Amino acid sequence: MPCKTFRRIHVLHAGAAIAVALLAATAHAAPQVLYFQGITANDPSGNAVADGAAKLRVEISDPGEQRVRFTFFNDSDVSSLTDVYFDDGPLLGIDRIFDSGQGVSFAQYASPANLPGGHSLSPIFSASRGFSADSDAPVSANGVQNSDASGEWLTVDFALKAGMTYADVQTALTRPAGGEWLRIGAHVQAFAGGYSESFVNAPVAPVPEPGSHALLLAGLGLLASAARCRKGAASGHFR
Repeated sequence: MPCKTFRRIHVLHAGAAIAVALLAATAHAAPQVLYFQGITANDPSGNAVADGAAKLRVEISDPGEQRVRFTFFNDSDVSSLTDVYFDDGPLLGIDRIFDSGQGVSFAQYASPANLPGGHSLSPIFSASRGFSADSDAPVSANGVQNSDASGEWLTVDFALKAGMTYADVQTALTRPAGGEWLRIGAHVQAFAGGYSESFVNAPVAPVPEPGSHALLLAGLGLLASAARCRKGAASGHFR
C-alpha cells in the first residue's frame, strides 16, 4: 500500500524547515568576500593593476547591533592599501575604525575626499561625505600591506539606516546605478616605480531570494520523499 499523503507532507515540511534553518545559520556565519578591479592605469606595464586585482579583498560580515563590518586585506608585498571609500548604499555613517595594530593606522575622512579616478566611471564613483578613511603619515608605512605574512588588516564598521539590514547591504552590492547601490573603492600606493592605482569592488552576482531557496529545498524534499515512498511501497514497510 503506498505512503499516506499526510506522512509525505510531514516529512517534506520537516526536512525543508531543517534545511532552511541550516542555510540561514551558515549564511549568517560566513562573511561575504569581494575582490577588486582596477579603474586607473598609472603604471604603463599594467603590473600594478594586476597585482591589486589579485591581492586586494574585503570581507563583509554582520556583527549585529544594526551594523555592517568591512575588513580589508592586501596580500601584496609590493604595495600598501592607504585609502578606502564607500559610494552610497544603505549605510548611515562610520561607527568605528580599528585595525591589526602595529604598522597600520587609519582615520576617518580620506584625502583626497573621493576615490582618485572615480570620476572616470559611469556613473561616477562619489563617496558620501565621511564615508572614507585613510592611513596616517607616513601613509604607505601605515597602510595595509602583505597581509599574508604580517597579518595586517583594516576594519570599518558602519551603522545602518533605520529599517535596513545586513541583507539590504548584500542586495545593494548587486544593483545597477541608482537607488541604494553600494560600491567600495580602494586606493593603493607604493607600487614599483612609485605608482599608485585605484580599484573598485568587482561585480557581485545577485544573492538568491529567500523564496528561491525555499522552493529549491521544497523540490528536493519532495523528490526525496517520493523516493522513500516508492522504496517503502516495494518492501511493504509503509502501510
